[in-house]
Amino acid sequence: MNLMSLAKGAAAGAVVGFACYALSNARPMKKMSIKRDAGKTLKAAGNLLDDIKSVLM
Repeated sequence: MNLMSLAKGAAAGAVVGFACYALSNARPMKKMSIKRDAGKTLKAAGNLLDDIKSVLM
């Protein structure tokens, strides 16, 4: 099994789980704020995966 694929899958699952939890428990005004910040969060997650990849390789 490829370690990088495992790390990507785990990170993607964590991001999706957190996003579902945050949206389900947020108030309407907070939901707009969460949606606005989603792009920044996805970019940060991508950067994190790149950093993990560089450490493992």
